[in-house]
Amino acid sequence: MAAANPAKILQGEVTCSVCLDYFKDPVTLDCGHNFCQACIAQCWEGLRVNFWCPECRRTFSQRNFKPNRQLRNIVEASRMLTVKSTKEPEVERVCETHKRALDVFCQEDQTPICLVCHLSRGHKEHTVVPIEEAAEDYKDQIQSRLEILKKEREKILTFKLNGESKSQELLKQLQTERQKLVSEVQQLHQLLKEQEQLLLAQLEELNKEIEKRRAEYVAKLSEEISSFSHLISEMEQKCQLPASEFLQDIKGTLTRCEREKFQNPVAFSSELKWRIWESSQRNASLETIIKKFKDSLSSRQRLDKAKVTLDPDTAHPQLILSADRRRVRWGDTRQALPDNPERFDTEPCVLGCEGFTSGRHYWEVEVEGEVKGVWAVGVARDSVSRKAEISFNPEEGIWAVEGRGDQYWAFTSPVQRTPFSLNRTPHRIRVYLDYEEGRVAFFDAGNGDPIVTFPPASFAGERIRPLFCVGLEGRSCFPLRSLGRGCQLTLCP
Repeated sequence: MAAANPAKILQGEVTCSVCLDYFKDPVTLDCGHNFCQACIAQCWEGLRVNFWCPECRRTFSQRNFKPNRQLRNIVEASRMLTVKSTKEPEVERVCETHKRALDVFCQEDQTPICLVCHLSRGHKEHTVVPIEEAAEDYKDQIQSRLEILKKEREKILTFKLNGESKSQELLKQLQTERQKLVSEVQQLHQLLKEQEQLLLAQLEELNKEIEKRRAEYVAKLSEEISSFSHLISEMEQKCQLPASEFLQDIKGTLTRCEREKFQNPVAFSSELKWRIWESSQRNASLETIIKKFKDSLSSRQRLDKAKVTLDPDTAHPQLILSADRRRVRWGDTRQALPDNPERFDTEPCVLGCEGFTSGRHYWEVEVEGEVKGVWAVGVARDSVSRKAEISFNPEEGIWAVEGRGDQYWAFTSPVQRTPFSLNRTPHRIRVYLDYEEGRVAFFDAGNGDPIVTFPPASFAGERIRPLFCVGLEGRSCFPLRSLGRGCQLTLCP
């Protein structure tokens, strides 16, 4: 087994595991691990409790670290040694056969050769260039690949930091829900004791699952960063070699530089966010919780995925419904349909056949078509107006969101169109309805991120139905344009 390189061992000891660079103002945590002061401050940004070590995951109750002056001196000494090692005199390589200087580079064989080799039978017909010229050409190629590798390393480091931040947000949210749950269950005394223990166990299971997935995610990214760092270090050292040595096995060097771009793995599935959010909804109202606990202490609340289909009797005449009544788009011509009382005659909307008077339900809608397509999804009271112009807001019986490209609005009261921003353009929208609590919420079904939640409403026993709109003309309260004709909405199975 080859002996370990002392220089690499020293470099590893003076490198921060967060930024993967020499320590800057190194500090030591109570667990004994060292980090740059700026790096640990960034990892702990926004935390008030449970300060954690990025190396061993140990948590501390207080924000505490100590400057490590001895390590700082070692880092400075290591930097000086590195600079000194790069200034050592070069030893020029010679041709092993003729013991002459390697003055030219054979482009066919991609190897440095001497002038005698060039005149020999093996290389006489080959194209050769001066060795310095060849070295410059290949250095340019290596440098361009180095830039790509460095950008990939920075991208993965960003993924790692974002993943850490997201995990902390989830754990903070989980901690908040735990405290709310304990506070409310304690007020129920012995009647709710068994339910308290059950829910705490579920939250603890979620906590362990998040911790496990975070560890797997960070381990994967750390492995990739280490691999890229090792390759970059190798290439940088290669570029410092004399031309004749640098060009040895240059083809293999170029091949090692070619790596597939890193695909960021999914760190935290939408299922985790959805389950945490469900927990928060269970704690929204003490009276509701007491009633539900009394009804069934041993069962959890049901969340039913509704099988929604479109009601052709309510569809605007210019909307085209698919044969299975699960897709709607804007048509070029107005169809000759009976003007029954249930049909929208001005706003191009259609309701779902299904209606809800109790329970918790959700369904998902996929947005397809042109980037500039316009759409709106939500719910409406069964008694909502179908004729002439309609005011799209909860006071008129409609809870909906509108999307156009990367712009989004919620139809709220008293402001009828409230803009909001999202981290990405959602292609699948999850509509959530909790009838008893009067809640309507929207989520990006792709990653589970919340889009908007409406304030609680009173449905007063009236049936609530799914609502879908595409290709609306200009309206004062719902100003969609005909450019949305290229958009269509599809109900997901």
